[in-house]
Amino acid sequence: MTATTTTPVAAAPVRAIRQPSARLRAWATRAPLLPALVFMIAVTQLPFVATLVISFFDWNALYPKARRFTGLDNYHQVLTDAALRHSVWTTVLLTAAVVLVSLVLGLALALLLDRRFRGRGVVRTLLIAPFLIVPVAAALLWKHVLYNPEYGLLNGLLHYVGGPQPDWISNTPLLAVEASLVWQWTPFMMLILLAGLQSRDPEQMEAARVDGASDWQVFRHLTLPHLRRYLELGALLGSIYIVQNFDAVFTITSGGLGTANLPYTVYQSFYQAHENGLASAAGVLVVIGSIVIATLALRVVSSLFREEVARG
Repeated sequence: MTATTTTPVAAAPVRAIRQPSARLRAWATRAPLLPALVFMIAVTQLPFVATLVISFFDWNALYPKARRFTGLDNYHQVLTDAALRHSVWTTVLLTAAVVLVSLVLGLALALLLDRRFRGRGVVRTLLIAPFLIVPVAAALLWKHVLYNPEYGLLNGLLHYVGGPQPDWISNTPLLAVEASLVWQWTPFMMLILLAGLQSRDPEQMEAARVDGASDWQVFRHLTLPHLRRYLELGALLGSIYIVQNFDAVFTITSGGLGTANLPYTVYQSFYQAHENGLASAAGVLVVIGSIVIATLALRVVSSLFREEVARG
């Protein structure tokens, strides 16, 4: 019997496939976003840098050749000028009043819509409508349809019951602006808080009711602590927009009667007094304040996401 020997066949050389590096894959993933990033920088950041540079100059548009570098003098004037300080205080007061009242009313409406009743979808749509109206149109609606002392709806109702006929804008100018903004921003707060209410744990709520907890106890010890993050988010997001509000002040009072906030003062400095440097300094302060509030809002949003992931 002869033994057969097998000759080993040499394995074909396998070429190593070179894998792209992690950095190259990351750039390939981000490449489609680069045009949008470049566009965003060109539209938002470059104008802000230009505004920041102009804010260090004494620059009147009527005398362009007389401009000169003044450093932080414009910022000092913004913070020390009586009229500008008053506009800052008006901005704080307007923002705080609108945000607080909108949150309270939005919470009440959210609690109402969290219950099941016939026509809830229609009611929800009607309550959201004020937030969808163009801000200038909403301000004009309040100025002419509601506040007008001759044919306004408010004075019409007062005349029907034999009441006085006040000039709402002249007598309570800041309150008139605040009321229009509260009407417009309450639906926004309602949507945020309604989302918070619908994210509650139903088993926990049912267990509390089985244990004999009243509606007030459930709201105080379960609902309100759960809504804390949503209340913070609504307050921060509302503050970002209301700090920058210009439409209502310009349309209803034209900045008169002590209602000029910081954005309207920037408009006056730039378009009426032609003080480009001073207006730019005030604008930079508005942006810095908005960035601070937006940073806090992003932290609240991140914490909400972390809580939802941990819960899931």
